[in-house]
Amino acid sequence: MDVKFLIAGDRAVSVEFGSVISLEVNAKVRALDEKLKESPIEGMVETVPTYCALIVHYRPEVIRYSKLMEELEKRIADMHEVSTTTKKVVKEIPVYYGGETGPDLEYCAELENTTTEEIIRKHSQHEYYVYMLGFAPGHPYMARFDEPFSFKRRTSPRVKIPARSIVVQLALSDFIPFEQPCGWNIIGSTPLDICNFAKEDPFLVRAGDWVKHVPVTKAEYDQIRRDVENGTYKVKTYTPQD
Repeated sequence: MDVKFLIAGDRAVSVEFGSVISLEVNAKVRALDEKLKESPIEGMVETVPTYCALIVHYRPEVIRYSKLMEELEKRIADMHEVSTTTKKVVKEIPVYYGGETGPDLEYCAELENTTTEEIIRKHSQHEYYVYMLGFAPGHPYMARFDEPFSFKRRTSPRVKIPARSIVVQLALSDFIPFEQPCGWNIIGSTPLDICNFAKEDPFLVRAGDWVKHVPVTKAEYDQIRRDVENGTYKVKTYTPQD
């Protein structure tokens, strides 16, 4: 297996499995991440999966770089392959499209020379794969593999957009966990919290998850939001049948 080790400061190393963003490369990242959870290295602090690499943070006063490389190489040789097609669990995420919470929906339809209904269909019909979390806590980078949009990010980023916004470009879609800057197109909002530090597991999704966006009405959105705030809402999941 072609693997590169890149020094990332004095307390981290990046284990690179390739330079192409793909399910196959990302599966290797996840495989090492799972192996290190199953067989942790003394002195390792945490791991951070990305598109093509796993960043391993460690304590150099506990384990030296050369020894860390040896231990990583052992686990890479012994790691189990993570399938990209089987046993996937899909999380259903409700989305209210358009209106005040989706100010770019009509603009995106114009860019595609189509209707807003078709934009919603393309966005909600296909499952999205969560490659990684980044930029902000719980912020997922997700992609679908059919019917990509042709438009890219906005030419002028917004300094601040609302939390829980659904933003898109090309075949990509993200959830915005907090009020933050963003240059992508806002087509809707989810009533679910993307990141809630009051929970034991604060993140709505994690790397390796699959997501299906489910269109809801404004009334349904408001009811789900009340359920979320009351702590009674449960995210729906399913395993696709072959």
